[in-house]
Amino acid sequence: MEKKDIKEILNKVSAGTATSEEEYTAKYWLHYFSKDDIPALSEDELNQETEIIYNSLMDGRTPAKVKRLWYPAVAAACLLMILGVGLFYYNLQNTEILKNDVVVNKIHDAAPAQNTATLTLANGKKISLADAPTGLIAEQADVSIFKTADGKLVYKAKSSTASTSESFSENSGLNTITTARGQQYQVELSDGSKIWLNAASSFTFSATFASLKQRKVELSGEAYFEVAKDKAHPFIVKTDKQEVEVLGTHFNVNSYSDENTTKTTLLEGSVKVSDKKEQKILHPGQESVVTNNALSVQNVNTQEAVAWKNGDFIFDNEDFGSILRQVARWYNVEIIDNGNHEDLHLSGTVSRSKNISAVLKALEVTGKVKFKVDGNRVIVIK
Repeated sequence: MEKKDIKEILNKVSAGTATSEEEYTAKYWLHYFSKDDIPALSEDELNQETEIIYNSLMDGRTPAKVKRLWYPAVAAACLLMILGVGLFYYNLQNTEILKNDVVVNKIHDAAPAQNTATLTLANGKKISLADAPTGLIAEQADVSIFKTADGKLVYKAKSSTASTSESFSENSGLNTITTARGQQYQVELSDGSKIWLNAASSFTFSATFASLKQRKVELSGEAYFEVAKDKAHPFIVKTDKQEVEVLGTHFNVNSYSDENTTKTTLLEGSVKVSDKKEQKILHPGQESVVTNNALSVQNVNTQEAVAWKNGDFIFDNEDFGSILRQVARWYNVEIIDNGNHEDLHLSGTVSRSKNISAVLKALEVTGKVKFKVDGNRVIVIK
């Protein structure tokens, strides 16, 4: 990203000629700005703000004092996304818990998901990755398993000799990484493929794919995949409702048992998605949806599907029940909704790195819901 790109996109949004992707980018930037509205910017002001935005985004910090670029066209684009329901863009840097807002006992203000999981080896041994030391933590036949300093799991094939029948049996045995609610984790497989595992998910795979014709893995929950290319050995992701076959690509699979749909979103390459009745080929920017034993394909904003991996909740006309389930999994809380919110849909962006009070307060900004927190339970009271 360059400064000229930011300036060009902001000018397009202001003129009403931006694409949907450019509008999304502009709205994402709004997440970082203060609440001071300004009707327009002069050329000099735009150059100055662009410089501040660019420098801030490049070094990963939030601008300490930046005007909010709130052109009429941007406001219209945001509000039209879900007119009458409410759109929240909340300045999380200034979030405070107020006595008369979200009713939260700070002692029980749930923290975001932790970077940990449980590894189950082929022999049934379980290893808590939170407690495992950095470095070599296990060995299986022709594979060594390491935990890196930044808390990732890496499988490395040993440069060795031909496997015996006993070691081949171990190689073809399965390992499983399980994240509970309130946990997430990342693993690099022996073929170089990288997988990000979301909360309340389970991922099962062979410790090594040597001597196997297919790199077949199983997923329950949600994961993002960057698959190493190997035309001779297709990579197959199996869930309870579908199979996804790839040679080398980037994609996301959402297959939680408490959701009505299974979604596969393609960012790069191509994949073949199959359910019990048919199969579809996805191209970048497309998403397959399996629901009620039917498989369909639609064009989507892929950034929404992988927002969880990039540290955000991004909702675009999202069903309120789905929002609550995502929050419950990420913060490991019980959410009770006794109201009638079947037709409620919300849009917005909130950082997943904040405590739950920040997310609930952002949802309350819509004026459509209100929450009470009682220990580990969150109750929708409006």
